[in-house]
Amino acid sequence: MKPLLQVERLSIQFGGLKAVDNVSFEIWPNEVFSLIGPNGAGKTTIFNMISGLYSPTSGFVTFEGEKISHLAPYEIARLGIARTFQNIELFEHATVMQNLLVGRHCHRHTNWLQDLFFTPATRRGELQFRRTVEEVIEFLDLQHYRDQMVAGLPYGVRKVVELGRALAMRPKLLLLDEPSSGLNVEETEEMGFWIEDIKHDLGITVLMVEHDMGLVSRVSDRVLALNQGEMLALGTSEEVQSHPDVVEAYLGGADEDLPPTPPPAEGGDGSSPPAGSSMSHAAPGLGRPGAGGES
Repeated sequence: MKPLLQVERLSIQFGGLKAVDNVSFEIWPNEVFSLIGPNGAGKTTIFNMISGLYSPTSGFVTFEGEKISHLAPYEIARLGIARTFQNIELFEHATVMQNLLVGRHCHRHTNWLQDLFFTPATRRGELQFRRTVEEVIEFLDLQHYRDQMVAGLPYGVRKVVELGRALAMRPKLLLLDEPSSGLNVEETEEMGFWIEDIKHDLGITVLMVEHDMGLVSRVSDRVLALNQGEMLALGTSEEVQSHPDVVEAYLGGADEDLPPTPPPAEGGDGSSPPAGSSMSHAAPGLGRPGAGGES
C-alpha cells in the first residue's frame, strides 16, 4: 500500500520569517492524521500549501503519486482534496442546499453556454449534483435545515454545513482546519462522531489541525506536533503527548496538563453517541446518522 499524501521537506518563507521549515510526513489511506502545536506553529500554513493557496519555497507535496505543489487550488480540488476553514466560509444568504451544491462546482463538465441554455448535458449534471448533495444532507442529518438560509442557523449547525460542503466534493482526502473551533463540549463530542463516521462509513482519509487534545486523542491514528514551523514528534497521540519536547513547547512543561485520553461513549465501543446527544444549539433531528429524532 502506498501513501495517499506525501509531504517532502516542505518549507515556506515570508520575508525573513520561515513559517514552515523542512517538514516531512505521509498519510495513509483511511487514516486520521492530526497536526498539533501552539499558535504560529505552521499548521494552517501546511494546509494552505497542500490545498494550493500557498506555493512552498522548497520541498513538494505528492498526492496519489503525483506532485501537486504547482497546481492551482481548483485543480487540486478536482483531484479529490477538500477542506474546511477555521473561520466558517459559507454563503450566508443562500440555503443549506445551495451551499452544498457549491461543493460540486469543481466537478462541473459543462461550459457557460451550455449552462445558459440549460442543455440536456447541463440538466443531467445538475440532477447528479443534487443526488450527491441529498446523500450528504441525509448522512449529516441536515434534512430539517435543507431549505433554510445559513444566516439564520446556529453556529454549531453552520459548522456541520461547512463539513457537508466539503463532503459534497466526494473527496479522497478531507482537510479539517480546527473543526471544534467555537464549539462547546457537547458540539465538540458530536463533531468527533462525524469524523469517525467519515473515516469508517465513507472511507475518507482525514488530515486535521486541532487544538482540542481530547478530540485529537479520540479520533487520530497518528499525530505530528509542530513548533515554530519545525517538527517535534510524530507517532500515536499518547506517544506524542508524552514526548518531552511536546510537553515543553505545547503544554507548558507540565505533565499534569496533559489531557487524558477520553473513554468510549457509555453503552458501546465508542462508535455511537450517548442517548440524546446532538449539537446543543441545533433543533431536534441534528445528530449522527441514525440518531435523528432521539435528541
